[in-house]
Amino acid sequence: MKTLTVDLGDRSYPIYTGSDLISRSEFYTPHIRGGDVVIVTNETVAPLYLSQVQQALSGFNVIDVVLPDGEQWKTLDTVNRIFDHLLEARHTRTTTLVALGGGVVGDMTGFAAACYQRGVDFIQVPTTLLSQVDSSVGGKTGVNHPLGKNMIGAFHQPNCVIADISTLSTLPDNELSAGLAEVIKYGLICDGEFYQWLQDNMAGLLARQPELLTEAVIRSCENKARVVSEDEKESGRRAILNLGHTFGHAIETHQGYGKWLHGEAVATGMIMAADLSARQGWIDRNETQRLAVLLESARLPVRPPSDMSANDFLSLMRVDKKVLDGTLRLVLLHAVGDAVVTSDFSTDYLDATLAEFVD
Repeated sequence: MKTLTVDLGDRSYPIYTGSDLISRSEFYTPHIRGGDVVIVTNETVAPLYLSQVQQALSGFNVIDVVLPDGEQWKTLDTVNRIFDHLLEARHTRTTTLVALGGGVVGDMTGFAAACYQRGVDFIQVPTTLLSQVDSSVGGKTGVNHPLGKNMIGAFHQPNCVIADISTLSTLPDNELSAGLAEVIKYGLICDGEFYQWLQDNMAGLLARQPELLTEAVIRSCENKARVVSEDEKESGRRAILNLGHTFGHAIETHQGYGKWLHGEAVATGMIMAADLSARQGWIDRNETQRLAVLLESARLPVRPPSDMSANDFLSLMRVDKKVLDGTLRLVLLHAVGDAVVTSDFSTDYLDATLAEFVD
């Protein structure tokens, strides 16, 4: 087991990474102030891991909330179900929420914790690769709106993150690949050595070799923790973590939440961002091809849905949190391992990239 600290002053917290952690009370108890705990999970994860977390929390007054599974349920209406349970059980400001599941559960539970009585504690117990390396770390919480992904939310840091690699053994293959998209992202934006490591070890990661998955999660969390510590609320550098996301969120919104997995959309978005970076002359065209090979080896798509037009992308990309004063900003690459958030790109090159990827 390895412990990594996200350094945010009085909001700092540990990330525990290793195998068979989920049922061990010592990882939860130091981070729970009161006697009441609410475990929020979903219909897929509950039969697999809920009893283990309940066992770890046996010394507390525990209730559980089991939500439907899927990105399409990441809404205010679903979060309201969490509030219903909290209010019906008369929970107070000393209650602690535990998010047991993937990114959707983590985002909604964190948002509920941020809002309930103006803020209560919560713990992240991510059970997917994507949530272990990305959404459980950094304090971004929220829900989707029909007009835009993650447009309603709050920054609310967890008390700790318990990333149990053993839970990845039950993860469907497409969910594993979706998580690998976010892992690859870290190599692209700020860790060129890690990017090469992924080139060398992708087959082993897909085979779920525990030591490789552990290394991938730890290295990804180290990269994210460093960026978040520098810019907690995304006023500057932290936005590089959104490489591929502006294109990717457009795909998710257009297709309907849940039709494409988030990591699948991000993978396609990253190759589109790389293409635009190459047109700008910032990276070599060979790097775009190298990325495409890596993504395809991770069983990820590198083309957007066939029914999307350039206008679909442009209209949806304008509804993005990185748009400032009507100006579209994108995360692009100056080099592998060196990302930048910029509006200083040619709109003609953006049009050319869209024309390259849509029919």
